[in-house]
Amino acid sequence: MEYVLGIDLGTSSVKALLVDQEGNVCKEAVQEYTPLHSKTGYSEQDPEDWVSYTLEAMKEISDDKNVDVNNIKGLSFSGQMHGLVLLDEEHHPLRNAILWNDTRTTDQCRQIESVLGDRLISIAKNQALEGFTLPKLLWIKEHEPHLYEKAVAFVLPKDYVRFRLTGILNMEYSDAAGTLLLDVESKAWSKEICQALDISSSICPTLVESGDFVGTLSPQIAEKINLSETTKVFAGGADNACGAIGSGILKQGLSLCSIGTSGVLLSYHEKEDQDLKGELHYFNHAKSNAWYVMGVTLAAGDSLSWFKKTFAPEKSFEALVQEGADTPIGAAGLLFTPYIMGERTPYADSQIRGSFIGMDSSHELKHFTRAVMEGITFSLRDSLEILKTTGNKDISQIVSIGGGAKSEAWLQMQADIFGTPIIKLKSEQGPALGAAMLAAVGCGLFPSLDECAETYVEIEKVYTPVEKNVKIYDELYGIYRTVYCNTKEINDKIASFR
Repeated sequence: MEYVLGIDLGTSSVKALLVDQEGNVCKEAVQEYTPLHSKTGYSEQDPEDWVSYTLEAMKEISDDKNVDVNNIKGLSFSGQMHGLVLLDEEHHPLRNAILWNDTRTTDQCRQIESVLGDRLISIAKNQALEGFTLPKLLWIKEHEPHLYEKAVAFVLPKDYVRFRLTGILNMEYSDAAGTLLLDVESKAWSKEICQALDISSSICPTLVESGDFVGTLSPQIAEKINLSETTKVFAGGADNACGAIGSGILKQGLSLCSIGTSGVLLSYHEKEDQDLKGELHYFNHAKSNAWYVMGVTLAAGDSLSWFKKTFAPEKSFEALVQEGADTPIGAAGLLFTPYIMGERTPYADSQIRGSFIGMDSSHELKHFTRAVMEGITFSLRDSLEILKTTGNKDISQIVSIGGGAKSEAWLQMQADIFGTPIIKLKSEQGPALGAAMLAAVGCGLFPSLDECAETYVEIEKVYTPVEKNVKIYDELYGIYRTVYCNTKEINDKIASFR
């Protein structure tokens, strides 16, 4: 039996997944770490932490006596998007990486808009938002010029880990699309954007396809993790692109809901002339010559994690979610907006913050939990509605992955709030499985990702909307939609007190 490894470098953990050629998950290893938050709005990580924890996860798998390491033929990566890893001439990090959920770059976003105007969306297909990589580069250039002057290259988080494993530096298109420096449709670094903002194009790494073979493990790394030096390494993809692959979102009409640290509602997209007006993200897929459109909730699962840590640290997630699930729809008149890290879709607003609306003395922990779960899902419905209108998507069913797919009640909640059947997969491994599929195809175990998906991706159950619940949620969603506009001014005024 031959195997591949899929490695998913997330915001708070790295997962290594060993998958055989029949699509069976044979072993999983997870190593957790904590991002650094030195100030409000700052989110960073030491890139070497990613390397060390990734190697630990891989070694945990290779040390398993039931695993024949000689039959691990290849590996690939999925990674958190947008994070800036700035490298010196020896390709050492010049500072901590600035992560996707860092919101310090509002001024730089306004600068990009002022300089490029409508050309930004024409070329990069996305608005200037704090999470993207280009604003981070400009922030370094303005606030840490002594470091910027030493920079010879930048990469994204998983690209840095791949470089440390192989010694070869490059970036693939699905992550490059999230930098704001890529001409998304022509698949080349934009000279126009670089010149307009005085960014040297020489710091942009060589571009490759997600499924490209980019090297093998270096002898030092291979020895350290007990794998063969001949183990093939493939470029990999952005976490959302790999999550789509691992969920079988590989052709027109298929959509995905992912509730992880952030939340994503995305749909496969074939190249065509369509003006999305920047309301949705438009990125290159990890499948060659394909794209996807998506909306993002910055703090989806992160809202539930914050809530548990703050108000119910003694409870398990399972117990907390079950108590919320056992509470009636509407949480006894309590609403939650998950803007605790600002928001991206549909409100590109780094200053907005979350709210509990409607509290009274009768509310208990279970009501707050239910409100958090519903608020996260309402926020993702915001993206769904834009996909249907601006994106012109006919969405007949949605595959759900991530934390929101681990609860039967939350899956049914998604079906009722979205008014759309929700698919639960038999083996929901998300981005790590997508990375493994890229490696499986790259190693020749399958001729294409589509054929790989026929083996690796299986449907377990479909959750159908309950009509009476849909009607209640439609009314609640209408109320939820009014919260942002009625709290924006308040949040702007109290921002200076944070």
